[in-house]
Amino acid sequence: MTQDVIEETFSTGTVAMQGDAGSAELQGTPADKPAPAGTRTVAPIALSALAAAALAACGGGGGGGGTAGPVASPISALPVAPVKPLNPIITSFPKANTDEEAARFLAQAQFAASDAEISSVKSMGYKAWIEQEMGKPALSAWDWLNNKGYGDVNNPNNYYDNSYPGDYMIWSQLMTAPDPMRKRVALALSEFFVVSLAGLDFTWRSHGIAQYWDILNTHAFGNFRDLLEAITLNPAMGYYLNTKGNTRENSSGRQPDENYARELMQLFTIGLEKLNLDGTVQTVGGVVQNTYTQDDVTNLARVLTGYDVDTRQNVDTTIGGRKVPNTNSVRLPMRIIVNRHSVLAATFLGTTIPARAASPTGNATEDAIKAALKTALDTVFNHPNVGPFFGKQMIQRLVTSNPSPAYVARVATAFNNNGSGVRGDLAAVFAAILMDDEARGPAGLSSPEFGKLREPILRLVQWGRTFGISSASGDWKLPDLSQTGSSLGQSPLRSPTVFNFFRPGYVPSSTGLSANAVVPEFQLVNESSVGGYLNFMMSTISAGVGPGNPRDMKASYTAELALVLDAAALVKRVSLLLAAGQVSAATQQAIVNALNDKPLTQSSSANDKMNRVYAAVLMVMACAQYLIQK
Repeated sequence: MTQDVIEETFSTGTVAMQGDAGSAELQGTPADKPAPAGTRTVAPIALSALAAAALAACGGGGGGGGTAGPVASPISALPVAPVKPLNPIITSFPKANTDEEAARFLAQAQFAASDAEISSVKSMGYKAWIEQEMGKPALSAWDWLNNKGYGDVNNPNNYYDNSYPGDYMIWSQLMTAPDPMRKRVALALSEFFVVSLAGLDFTWRSHGIAQYWDILNTHAFGNFRDLLEAITLNPAMGYYLNTKGNTRENSSGRQPDENYARELMQLFTIGLEKLNLDGTVQTVGGVVQNTYTQDDVTNLARVLTGYDVDTRQNVDTTIGGRKVPNTNSVRLPMRIIVNRHSVLAATFLGTTIPARAASPTGNATEDAIKAALKTALDTVFNHPNVGPFFGKQMIQRLVTSNPSPAYVARVATAFNNNGSGVRGDLAAVFAAILMDDEARGPAGLSSPEFGKLREPILRLVQWGRTFGISSASGDWKLPDLSQTGSSLGQSPLRSPTVFNFFRPGYVPSSTGLSANAVVPEFQLVNESSVGGYLNFMMSTISAGVGPGNPRDMKASYTAELALVLDAAALVKRVSLLLAAGQVSAATQQAIVNALNDKPLTQSSSANDKMNRVYAAVLMVMACAQYLIQK
């Protein structure tokens, strides 16, 4: 990933450093009012230092994340797949030899690197660490919502009609969950199998997205085929891509909805073009070969008719004359309605499912409908495209935007066979991604096209986990942060379309990228988003995030404050934790020089000491060598 691209993009952004109205208003601090007594603010040193680093020199914490307050009721563990030995997959790079190597690995495998985690990776070795993380229990997001009271149908806040509890849920999970590797993988999966809160409009939508998130976590290190079936029958996906209520054809010309059938192939399994094992496009006589036709979509759509939410356990509560059900129907897998299922034969991707009418009513039996779905999902799962198509995009999410064909082939091979004859083993796939020579070897550090732009979500979560964020209330009420000019510019589980926040093949215009190079996350970058991010982080790093005044969620910076009188040591530490030590010596020195413009002594005020920490963190997080993760 070329540094020049991000330097050019960020240097053209208009950053309103003196005006933080949008960000302040979002977090609950009116921008037209002075900061209350005792509130720390970023001193001019932070602004001058940011300018120095971002415009002149940029070529380039504390312990783990905070924990929520006491819980009112138990939160159950999800039924995750058992840990599988990774010996056939992990055959090289037994351990990290330096703090920088461990921090680099942690940035790819999860969200952040603490002192304890760096030490753990170095002492345990990569294989044992990965197996340990894959074996950690995952706590239910559904239960978290109920634990916080968001499942109460009688609450006057009408939680059943709102999506913001879903935002609180996902931010809490990303910031605080004790299984960060699983959460990192689940976030990557959520950007491949997209369901978005922005596109859900049904009762208990926050619970619906929580159940979907739980499914991604349950299957993150399980089998791709099981995950495929779970999302196909999930109510949130049913609402989002129209599987819910999809009905068979009739004599009046009605045809089954084709939305999910198309996206199941185009986005979730095989893509548009036939691929070689290494992800390169197959051609015949120079002509690209398509993976499917419109007839394939039409026929597959017939198999996906007859499913609807399962309301058999609903208990309605009448509120203002409106019947509001309980949450069961958005948690249970969708059920079969036999008289809505198409009984016509379906031929797609070389497979034929015969006609399924088996009774005088002209309906198929439930067993026949289930068997048809099994055949359909088995067909797409076993297509040779799935390994390279899925594998390459997971590499892009975790490691680098432009993996070599050989890297893609190695990951696709792990998808096709985990070393024990099993296809679709996601534990093997993600181990192969993280332990590949291109991910662990040093060559990528000097390659201009290796690496990826860190998504805004990842930057905020990394900040929180790195510097010990905690919630005073224990409620973690972080809202939708999708606004670009006044906020983060991206929010988890809120993709604007089914095509994710960015396309895997995105190339911005008028850049110096070489032929065939892509930069997916740059689809989020524009002048508004650059300024919004810098302003948002300037406010967040110093004042925290969330509701209230002071804001509810703040970082502690305990270890950083211990180094505050030594600007060089402070900057080196922040560079290690946030950028795996990849901020160059020249850039670090420029930041140190800017910090030392305001000398500190042991007798300096607590406010001045905090401002130095804020400035150091902000300048590193504005730097190209941080923003591009290598």
